[in-house]
Amino acid sequence: MKHFFSPFLLSLFLVLGCSSENEITEILPEPEPEESQLYFPPSGTSDWETVSPSDLDWNTDAEQALYDLLEEKSSKAFIILKDGKIAVEWYFDDHNQNTSWYWASAGKTLTAFTVGLAQEEELLSIEDTSSDYLGEGWTNLTLDKENLITIWHQLTMTTGMDDTEFDCVTPDCLTYLADAGNRWAYHNGPYTLLQSVVAKAADMEWSDYFNNRLRDKIGMNGFWITTSGTNNVYFSTARSMARFGLLNLNNGIWDGETILSDTNYLNAMKSSSQDLNKSYGYLWWLNGKESYRGPGLQIEFPGMLIPNAPNDMYAGLGKNDQKLYIVPSQNLVVVRMGEDAGENSLGLSSFDNQLWEKLNAFID
Repeated sequence: MKHFFSPFLLSLFLVLGCSSENEITEILPEPEPEESQLYFPPSGTSDWETVSPSDLDWNTDAEQALYDLLEEKSSKAFIILKDGKIAVEWYFDDHNQNTSWYWASAGKTLTAFTVGLAQEEELLSIEDTSSDYLGEGWTNLTLDKENLITIWHQLTMTTGMDDTEFDCVTPDCLTYLADAGNRWAYHNGPYTLLQSVVAKAADMEWSDYFNNRLRDKIGMNGFWITTSGTNNVYFSTARSMARFGLLNLNNGIWDGETILSDTNYLNAMKSSSQDLNKSYGYLWWLNGKESYRGPGLQIEFPGMLIPNAPNDMYAGLGKNDQKLYIVPSQNLVVVRMGEDAGENSLGLSSFDNQLWEKLNAFID
């Protein structure tokens, strides 16, 4: 041991002696990244490990207030995952763990992830012009304006088209308001057509591609259904929504199997995608930003999207308060499914802040 340490100490003294007014350079190698400590439930079974809130040192005195709020606000299902394990799983009325419910616009996150899968397979690039897949004349725009629109614009809600005809996907109602990239507006029509882009690129039905590349690989259940003749909505159990949240919490890796390895896409998906609405990524809502815009409004509001929620939280938010919250700093996934909590909102509502007030009291 004597012969091992002497050269090391000599080197250290030389570093210190040469440093003078300069900072000492880090000479130790960076530690190897640890394998994920998250738990992943098996497929094809109802088995899912649990952990009790008391074992987590959560404030169980605040548990009833959280339950009461969820019940009062017409919730159907509520799940909290901590490190992948179920810490809370509540169902209301006749709902249970096998009941399917709609994700509404929280399901946009499924489409965002699937576009990333198609790009990783080199079936498309998000920089491609959308008309490469949808054909010329998919909008009512002039050809030069239509050709400004890329898949990236569809992912970021910046196609520049009039969002008044919210769900419509036909050319007669996809009309011009601004050049692509110059206006942010929450617009279902161009979003829904992303699924047609993927289907064309993959040369198969959207649902077949989605099921094969994502759903079945992580043990989700569920199905896509057209609810208005145009808008394609996902239905599944609350546990399936929690599985998808867990996949994203672990950066696209499911129990050691990489589902999406494109870290650049994954990071961009969960980061401010443009400056018009800094609280929006690729169809994900982002907390902790300096300002945000909401659906249906051309107003920029100062402050965070959900002030009571953690800064690093990102979320899928759907009509009538369908919620998928992911908090990387706390290894949390939170799912809420149910009826409208009171505002008939397309996504973000005051219920988010109310819910996080109760969650903070319970979890902290």
